[in-house]
Amino acid sequence: MLSPEEDVEAHALRRQGWTISAIARHLNRSRPTIRAYLAGDRQPGVRRRAAPDLFAVIAPYTEARLREDPHLWASTLYDEVRELGYPRSYQRFTHELRAHRLRPHCEPCAGVKGRATTEIPHPAGEEIQWDFLELPAPWGTVHLLVGALSHSGRTRAAVCESEDEGHVNQGIDMVLRRLGGTTRRWRFDRMAAVVHTESGAVRAAFLAVAKYFGVSIDVCPPRRGNRKGVVESRNQFLAQRWWRTADVAGPDDVQASVDRFCIRIADALPRFDSIVRAVAEREQLMPLPAAPYPATLTVTRKVDLHALVAFEGNSYGVAPGMVGREVTVRTRLGSGMLDILAGDARVIASHRMAARGSHVTVRTDGQRRALEAAVLAAFTTRQPCRRKENRPPGPESRAAAAELRARADLVGAAVTVDLQRYASAVETPS
Repeated sequence: MLSPEEDVEAHALRRQGWTISAIARHLNRSRPTIRAYLAGDRQPGVRRRAAPDLFAVIAPYTEARLREDPHLWASTLYDEVRELGYPRSYQRFTHELRAHRLRPHCEPCAGVKGRATTEIPHPAGEEIQWDFLELPAPWGTVHLLVGALSHSGRTRAAVCESEDEGHVNQGIDMVLRRLGGTTRRWRFDRMAAVVHTESGAVRAAFLAVAKYFGVSIDVCPPRRGNRKGVVESRNQFLAQRWWRTADVAGPDDVQASVDRFCIRIADALPRFDSIVRAVAEREQLMPLPAAPYPATLTVTRKVDLHALVAFEGNSYGVAPGMVGREVTVRTRLGSGMLDILAGDARVIASHRMAARGSHVTVRTDGQRRALEAAVLAAFTTRQPCRRKENRPPGPESRAAAAELRARADLVGAAVTVDLQRYASAVETPS
């Protein structure tokens, strides 16, 4: 490769009549190199690529993705291009993104600046931070309860239908069992199901949950999100790295998708001189009780045309007479049983719960027989009505029409005005 100064000198000597061999000896370069620069095939300061440009292959896809989503994380995009066959490192990929200037400029975000932060020590096994991450979805809002170990950063999440007390208790138990234990302290912000949002005092019902698991509760001061910065950063990580590109068809697929992501991607994140998974394995977590805290979980559902009620990825049968009505599904965590209540709080069906997300239908033999009887009773062997026959008004219709005409004649006679009398009244002077 010639430097810009050598390129200028080579062109000057060539203009003075020097041969390519003489210029090559003078600059201590090969004759093919001098010939290429003099012919304009190579540029000074630019090293000829010895291998094909691998980024050029994925550049159209990368540019298209960033046009669709200018804020897509480079790490998320790198996951996608790796699956498309890009073999280079993440550092090389980001260098190419900057060199080609593929990320579009976003003016509204250009002025956003950070704020001062500080490092807070987190001993191993001491604290887990909790927060809800609300994610927009085509079918509504996904309420994701995220738990992050403050020391290692290991993260697990549970999909909750809402943020009430029963679902929070269910989500906490799901996250802890995915982590394999609990820390000695739990940290929350002003979560309404846990603390009184006005005073910040922990609710009495949740104190019983903390006593059941043998943990202490810490509540963040208002408007101090940095105090639980670990889970805040994990929320952003999940939203950008997982949810932006998550391929989920419905709410039943979200839990399995986030579980796979946490194990495959989040646990493999670098952390100082190790990775999250290795640091988390050294944390000594306290064991969990054998069963979840026995909180009561209630949701409202509508019975479908198959006399089924959907709950946690499964369907549970009721009597066929309840089709189209609203019912209440009630279960006590850890009991393994589910009750379905009518509007008058009367239990109309009880079932043993199937595993969450199994997509199975649970019916009793009596419900199955009643549904079959109702369906068969609705069958008919009558020939369908013909839609193109000539059917003029019959005797009953003609009699009703005649009555209406007679009534119209009576009404017309009552309101008839003699125009001659009206004209004479107008012409007579007062």
